[in-house]
Amino acid sequence: MRENVVLEKSKAFAIRIIRLYQFLGDSKREFVLSKQLLRSGTSIGANIREAVQGFSRNDFLYKMNLAIKECSETCYWLELLYETDYLSAAQYESIYADAQELLKLLTAIIKTTKSPSTP
Repeated sequence: MRENVVLEKSKAFAIRIIRLYQFLGDSKREFVLSKQLLRSGTSIGANIREAVQGFSRNDFLYKMNLAIKECSETCYWLELLYETDYLSAAQYESIYADAQELLKLLTAIIKTTKSPSTP
């Protein structure tokens, strides 16, 4: 089976989000923002996986666009957690960089798929 970088990176990101959720609950006693982060951060990979199994090009694009929206929302929750001192600068910068990388990958995939030269 061919390697799918965006699937692998989104799953690894979801695992990081789950671990961050556990840390925030156990160490910081933060439950509201972290629950939102958990939902949006794990949804990225789920939407990508659904897109890969899509019935049509439009279905694929729709699910990939949902993944971008979830990734953008995840960035928002990360920013709030950092700006309210639940995350250190090092923690924030590391996971935020991963989210930005996913956004770039998803954007490139969507642009390529929308390109008229793509079969």
